[in-house]
Amino acid sequence: MTGTARATGMTMGLATGMAIRIETERGEAYVRPAPGELERLAERIGADGDHFLIVERLPSDPDVYIQVWHDAADSGGEAYQLEYRDGSPDRHFRAFLHTGAEVGAVMAGWARGDEGWELGPAWERVLFTPEETPPPLDDAVREQLEERVRLSLRCGYAGRKELAELAEDYLVTGTVRPVSAAQAMALAVRLWRERLAEQADWSGETDPERLARAFAALEAAGITARENFTCCRGCGLAEIRGAGSGAARGFVFFHRQCTEGAAEGGDLFLFYGGFAPDGERDGEPDDAASDERTVAVGREVVAALEGVGLRWSWDGSAHDAIRVTGLDWRKRLTR
Repeated sequence: MTGTARATGMTMGLATGMAIRIETERGEAYVRPAPGELERLAERIGADGDHFLIVERLPSDPDVYIQVWHDAADSGGEAYQLEYRDGSPDRHFRAFLHTGAEVGAVMAGWARGDEGWELGPAWERVLFTPEETPPPLDDAVREQLEERVRLSLRCGYAGRKELAELAEDYLVTGTVRPVSAAQAMALAVRLWRERLAEQADWSGETDPERLARAFAALEAAGITARENFTCCRGCGLAEIRGAGSGAARGFVFFHRQCTEGAAEGGDLFLFYGGFAPDGERDGEPDDAASDERTVAVGREVVAALEGVGLRWSWDGSAHDAIRVTGLDWRKRLTR
């Protein structure tokens, strides 16, 4: 499975387990899975459409991972191909194991960072054809891309794949594409590692992590709470109802332009509101009742912000956005 493309899809799991991300051929993503989940998935794989797992530590480096391929229809005795990379193509190793239980134990040891996790399997180095280095970017193009990609990195929600797509498409004009896919990925990986080095010096809980705790509390209380949600306010308002539980009483979100504003040192604008009860959705709107529901949700939002130590500004009306003020937007990369 060497060189298998990273899967994308539904995210599962809670942020309370091992600091890893697991991706499957099914398109599932398990972030910080609970103990035993990695071993369970290793024993599950093998059916059509469910042949592999890719595991990265969080925050991730593109050249540090462990992965396994298994085809249950393969009649061979050593049907599990397990590989890990430890920093560069010349540190890529492979072993063949008999059972999913063996594979799960080795992968879990790697994920925990256990001393001697690699002992046991008969590893062999995998040889790769050297990759061709993409040509350097024009200085003016590179400077524009670095500025834009660094902003996205400061926002903290994009993965390397999204950053590379941003870099490749950002300066496209008509049919002119000044940046190749290889150049874009090389730039994204370089700046990703630069940001990882920066955040290695951070300590303690950051403001975006406090905000995430506030949003989690609101979600648990029946308010649909979404970070970095859609591209703009209009799209967010149009889509937020379907983004959470049908039983939610209201919502709060901030969109990508809000995130960029906070990442550049400004306030973070939060949009919020109350959902009308089922019986009122098809009738004439009652503006007074709607405003009352919205203000009630707004009060819950600011209480949640206060509960995690964040400052805010809001005039208490249904038509004023809540602003989270005085932020130090240091969002750790977690993908």
